[in-house]
Amino acid sequence: MLVSAEARKPLILISNDDGITAPGIATLVRVMRRIGEVVVVAPNSPQSGMGHAITIGTSLRLDPSTIFEGIEAYECSGTPADCVKLAKHHVLKDRQPDLVVSGINHGSNSSVNVLYSGTMSAAIEAAIEGLPAIGFSLCDYGHGADFSHVEEWVEYLTRQALEHGIPQGTALNINIPKNSAQPIAGARLCRQARAKWQEEFDLRYDPHNRPYYWLIGNFVNEDKGQDTDEYALANNYISIVPCQFDLTALHALREMNTSWQLSGTPQGKAAPAPTLGSAQPAPGESAEGLG
Repeated sequence: MLVSAEARKPLILISNDDGITAPGIATLVRVMRRIGEVVVVAPNSPQSGMGHAITIGTSLRLDPSTIFEGIEAYECSGTPADCVKLAKHHVLKDRQPDLVVSGINHGSNSSVNVLYSGTMSAAIEAAIEGLPAIGFSLCDYGHGADFSHVEEWVEYLTRQALEHGIPQGTALNINIPKNSAQPIAGARLCRQARAKWQEEFDLRYDPHNRPYYWLIGNFVNEDKGQDTDEYALANNYISIVPCQFDLTALHALREMNTSWQLSGTPQGKAAPAPTLGSAQPAPGESAEGLG
């Protein structure tokens, strides 16, 4: 008997960067199994701050896991981006996920943090693969962070994404305020705030008196706009920032096209016009060797 498209449950791939045993991914699995069919491929150890790293110099391990009862799950020795690649090309094979969700991260991934985030790199890797994706983060770094208040919002926003779609080549960076006495005010579409970390390297010494360094610093928001993720979170709203993997600075491209002189050569000669449609010999190679 054929199942109609309307009756078929959406296939949802879950990953994260805190590792398959993290409380955030358990929350995400609990929510997503109410929405669709779930497959989990997540790191076997914490991978926070890995950004979009991939494993190219060592082997990758992928082992089945029974950590989530009734859920097809695998733990991977690689990075979050590795997890999504392996999930798409090996675990799911010919099955195309309707949505990829990553998280729920233990800590904020707002503003510039998105560049360092393994959580968002899993989502962005999915976008590169042509899959709609969301990265969820909770703005609470505490050891006993409370995820209970995020479930209804995660389900609501996931259903919105499945019903209305996510633009091609885009991953949503969704950050949720920590639990407090005040209920979440709502959700807002935002731009990424201009902010940075003012970093220091604290010099310390191990028991053998050998020096080592520990990265410390303060997060500084330089953006006073009221349309940013930092503003939304500061006012107890969930921030939703559509992110893309095309890092071209279009404003810089326009500015440089009017100021840089690229029509000549370092020797001051006019650059030769390329001959289109025919092969050109490499430097030092005769034309007779071509074709």
